[in-house]
Amino acid sequence: MLLLAWVPAALVLGLIISQTWSVHMSWENRGTQPHIVFILVDDQGFRDVGYHGSEIKTPAIDRLAAQGVKLENYYVQPLCSPSRSQLMTGRYQIHTGLQHSIIRATQPNCLPLDNVTLPMKLKQAGYSTHMVGKWHLGFYKRGCLPTQRGFDTFFGSLLGSGDYYSHYKCEGTARMCGYDLFEGEEAAWDQDRGMYSTMMLTRKAISILANHDPNQQPLFLYLAFQAVHSPLQVPARYLERYKGIPNLTRRKYAAMVSCLDEAIHNLTMALKRYGYYDNTIIVYSSDNGGQPLAGGSNWPLRGSKATYWEGGIKAVGFVHSPLLMNKGTKCRSLVHITDWFPTLVTLAEGTLEEDLNLDGYDVWEAISEGRPSPRQDILHNIDPIYIKAKNGSWKAGYGLWNTAVQAALRVGHWKLLTGVPGYSDWVPPQTFSTQRLTHRYHNERIRWDRGKSLWLFNITADPFERVDLSQKYPHIVKKMLMRLAHYNKTAVPVRYPAKDLRSNPQLNGGVWGPWYKDEKEKQDEQHINNHLTELSSKKLWKNKLKHRKLKRRVEE
Repeated sequence: MLLLAWVPAALVLGLIISQTWSVHMSWENRGTQPHIVFILVDDQGFRDVGYHGSEIKTPAIDRLAAQGVKLENYYVQPLCSPSRSQLMTGRYQIHTGLQHSIIRATQPNCLPLDNVTLPMKLKQAGYSTHMVGKWHLGFYKRGCLPTQRGFDTFFGSLLGSGDYYSHYKCEGTARMCGYDLFEGEEAAWDQDRGMYSTMMLTRKAISILANHDPNQQPLFLYLAFQAVHSPLQVPARYLERYKGIPNLTRRKYAAMVSCLDEAIHNLTMALKRYGYYDNTIIVYSSDNGGQPLAGGSNWPLRGSKATYWEGGIKAVGFVHSPLLMNKGTKCRSLVHITDWFPTLVTLAEGTLEEDLNLDGYDVWEAISEGRPSPRQDILHNIDPIYIKAKNGSWKAGYGLWNTAVQAALRVGHWKLLTGVPGYSDWVPPQTFSTQRLTHRYHNERIRWDRGKSLWLFNITADPFERVDLSQKYPHIVKKMLMRLAHYNKTAVPVRYPAKDLRSNPQLNGGVWGPWYKDEKEKQDEQHINNHLTELSSKKLWKNKLKHRKLKRRVEE
């Protein structure tokens, strides 16, 4: 019943027919390339899933994870654009120039066009590639849009957030406001029915499944939900389930997660009914840690979204597929979001050229068979612009590294942080309400002005980052600082341009969309305009001649 409520009525018959057809399909007739469904959820906290002990009910997600492989040592980036850029390219931020913050709507910036993307490689391998949901990798010119970066189709939003019903978004203090729902490369005004975002995106994804033949061509579906990012909006019926949660922010957030869980159920049912499921790999991932101020929880991990503490970068993730060898297990090997690029391209029987310069590893055997992961370290990031640690210095970094620079590195059991990693408290669920943190779980609070700019933790022994070991093991600190310095030598310049006022939606038909044209584009556009003007002039001249001839005939 849940599925039918979100599926267009015209597709119901197709679901039934497809189910009947799939029963008669023999396994031998299927291709060896699996269908790939990558579900990226926005701002879901590490605790905010049933199987991590949450009070939020997620039966569909729990079931898929329990029957698949739970990734319990899985890392992403602390913010939206960084995680998405590394998923799409398989490369660290320092190698794409996106080391600092996120890509903002008003910036002439996007995922660099010289980077080969995951959908490009899958398309090259024969896949039909589709994206539904949040892009957030830049759109200042048309070449940056999803359909120019490897996707056959795109339906969703270009920005990082927006209203779940109206799809409008206002940016900055100047309050630039515009519409943000796209079909392909144009605003999707005619597709907008005021439907809640989670339901609308799920319905579109199911429609794509309905209109593709799973037995003729492998499919890649990238479903990047807007949920559960703020603003906290959700249909009232989901709130009814959480009357017992006194904190209104947490209650709304919990209701949004439940709606998301229902979406996962509906999508899974569609995969089964349309004949995809038996040959499909489903990957589920959050893009970063939860934001406690917006209802999320990473408890008992330290920190939150936008920080390099575990609460900002350790994510909910799992793989579900009939193709897995060791189902119902947990993978405790180190896995990073860059690893999906080589892992999925290899599963798709694609090619990985050396000049791709990937930072990711093929981790399928570690996930599916429980073998050791080829990944031994993760460069969480080096941000040379964010140097806010007042007492950071080269001296504090043993002359090897300036500890004023925000950076984080994991090597084996060890994790090193320098600079200002971000908000550092341990925040139990529902702590934030109308009052700010009046009671803290710990009395420890990092005072940046008291000289702290470097930390070392044994994450395996101390996953909650309570005991700083930097003074006890200086030799390990030095080795990791040397590794940071080595990585930094391979970094490209940061891409973080100033705001461009031409981005204002009011100058672009009320829509957040491409506004920038380089010289070649301007010349091409001028050429087209000149050509159209010429054609128009010729047509006008012909009409004048025709009018004169008619006038002469009348006079005669």
